[in-house]
Amino acid sequence: MDAQAKIIDRLAEELGVRAPQVAATVELLDGGATVPFIARYRKEVTGGLDDTQLRTLHERLGYLRELEERRESVLASIDEQGKLTPELARSIRAAETKQRLEDLYLPFKKKRRTKAQIAREAGLEPLAEALLADPSLDPETEAAGYLRAAEDDIPAIEDAKAALDGAKQILMERFAEEAELVGRLRERLWSEGELSARVIGGKEQEGAKFADYFEHDEKLARTPSHRALAMFRGRNEGVLALTIRLPGEDEVKVHPAQVAIARYFAIEDRGRPADRWLAEVVRWTWRVKLYTHLETELMGRLRERAELAAIEVFAANLQDLLLAAPAGPQATLAIDPGLRTGCKVAVVDATGQFLAQSTIYPHAPRNQWRESLAELARLVDKHAVTLIAVGNGTASRETDKLAGELVKAMADSRRLSKVMVSEAGASVYSASEYAARELPELDVTIRGAVSIARRLQDPLAELVKIEPKSIGVGQYQHDVSQVQLSRSLEAVIEDCVNAVGVDLNTASSALLSRVAGLNAGLAENIVARRDAEGAFVSRRQLLDVSRLGPKTYEQCAGFLRIMGGDNPLDASAVHPEAYPLVERIAERSGRPLAGLIGDSATLKALKPAEFADERFGVPTVSDILKELDKPGRDPRPEFRAAEFREGVETLKDLEPGMVLEGSVTNVTHFGAFVDIGVHQDGLVHISALSDTFVEDPRSVVKAGDIVKVKVMSVDLERARIGLSMCLHDQPGEQDGDRPRRGGGESRGRQGKPTRKGAGGSKGQGGQGDGQLGALGAALLKARKDR
Repeated sequence: MDAQAKIIDRLAEELGVRAPQVAATVELLDGGATVPFIARYRKEVTGGLDDTQLRTLHERLGYLRELEERRESVLASIDEQGKLTPELARSIRAAETKQRLEDLYLPFKKKRRTKAQIAREAGLEPLAEALLADPSLDPETEAAGYLRAAEDDIPAIEDAKAALDGAKQILMERFAEEAELVGRLRERLWSEGELSARVIGGKEQEGAKFADYFEHDEKLARTPSHRALAMFRGRNEGVLALTIRLPGEDEVKVHPAQVAIARYFAIEDRGRPADRWLAEVVRWTWRVKLYTHLETELMGRLRERAELAAIEVFAANLQDLLLAAPAGPQATLAIDPGLRTGCKVAVVDATGQFLAQSTIYPHAPRNQWRESLAELARLVDKHAVTLIAVGNGTASRETDKLAGELVKAMADSRRLSKVMVSEAGASVYSASEYAARELPELDVTIRGAVSIARRLQDPLAELVKIEPKSIGVGQYQHDVSQVQLSRSLEAVIEDCVNAVGVDLNTASSALLSRVAGLNAGLAENIVARRDAEGAFVSRRQLLDVSRLGPKTYEQCAGFLRIMGGDNPLDASAVHPEAYPLVERIAERSGRPLAGLIGDSATLKALKPAEFADERFGVPTVSDILKELDKPGRDPRPEFRAAEFREGVETLKDLEPGMVLEGSVTNVTHFGAFVDIGVHQDGLVHISALSDTFVEDPRSVVKAGDIVKVKVMSVDLERARIGLSMCLHDQPGEQDGDRPRRGGGESRGRQGKPTRKGAGGSKGQGGQGDGQLGALGAALLKARKDR
């Protein structure tokens, strides 16, 4: 079986699908097809694999191809050395992971000149072999026959001790490079080992935020992502020392790993002359050769797993945020709140085009409340504004109150609504090169207000302009592999953009660049063509765009929409390649094409199988009929905003027992953070999300959800808020000294962590492990008591 067939069979087994499905998908991917295009327009070819399966297949395909490439390189290297036996070749070909492959290759890998190699060059290998094979031999007596003078770069062996030291190095290296043994020890440490964290002496006060880990032990394999990353951060900051230990290793005379090594090589203490020497070899093999190596590997495995989980959290939250409900095309006035420097105001039209700007000073020190209301009313009237977006930064609640007065004051003449909007990432966009090109005449602060207005109109279209890591919905995103994080987030953005579709005549180059098949250069070319020759009236005109050829057209055309164009199908998700099929459906139905679109009664009466052919199967025909029923349908939910309670604007206004409405800003493995309008997100621990057991918080809530919460606790000193979505919970139930469980902390605006208190801190969007333990345990106990 060749490497490609082997990879396809492996992928089919992992995904639980048929090998032909995988083979067809691999061929499409190798041919340059994108995941969104394959998922939507090639269902017959792939057997209906969805985008999640396709993403997994694509990622695993890369890994397995790298594995096969490395496998051939290893085989060639060992063969060149003349050491490739049939048994070793079989083991290498059977290796299913890069780790196993490297274990097998280790004894043959070219490395710097080791003590063991020097000992071999000195002729000490027969001594090592003899003592291992026959422990009844006396080490001192045997070693006496291996004394020699120095020669070239080989040192002298002047006495038996030097000879035995050399023989020990040879056996240590051999033991440490035995692939089967190393694999067993690695997996035993992983499955049975404990991660032990201890504070470094003198760092107690400096590292107070890591106090939960000053004396902490837990099963290595079961350490959750957020705690692992918190401990790694503590180590990186020089506060914590981390080790991996086997349970009970301090209570036995011989370390369990040493027992395993000795057993593997049939070494035992039976009182023979060489037994003690061999036991020492085993001890040094573990302490010097294997323990540090395996601990480093397993710490790496734990970090990799924790990073993957953190990236999954970030990607899931980002997807929810990108697919949040748009307020829609309405003239919008945005206020970016401020105190001393005033509130920056920007007005955009229904398509997001900048119209006007102003600066008002309703708060201290100027307190120009009436003048600010008058200025806002002028802008609303002049530009027919129907929507007000208030940024949620400093002075947001005070500014929201101003907007509320404006809405009431103009109620008789104009229907206005106001919404609090997250500012996360707006400042990053404002100072970006893209913002400078898009809004060159505007000050950085006004650009931020424009971004706030646009993200209310259409979150997806605006947020794609911002570096995803700046949006503030991640968990320790600055502690994880930035390459892997970026790759994952790019995939999420691509999937979201293509799921919604893009208006070809209004989309920014940033949004167009996320369409399947397009890149930044092609997106700029599309905008340039649009600016030079006017709006596109047909998808076919894309072929006139510089550097956009037939292959790219095939990938992108179905995701680009043209409203009011020459062909009504151009406003839908129907791919141009299927237009003849739609025309055939219209002809068979006796309806003109324009009349067929949206005619639910006629479309639902049609049977997809009657229109299927060799190119378009039943799945694709079914999709086309659904699309014709509701062309260009938006998969995002209806727009709704949280209504913050008046008079509750800061932490000091909160009281235990209050029931408030809020917006979920971030979901982690241990709970959800909710914005209740007091400049500090509160935490709903996983145990307080529902009366029933919750394994995954995202099964209950997602970023952007509007929820009702009860205030369970308020810690003014540490700026922490404990919340519950189980509204019958009583705040008093959490009093008392209870065991800790879980981990996390309250969040400041734009993902900025509170820095006080014990437990892991959350830097730039991450979560630590401090506040929720007592809250979670108390809520669990309260429910158990009921």
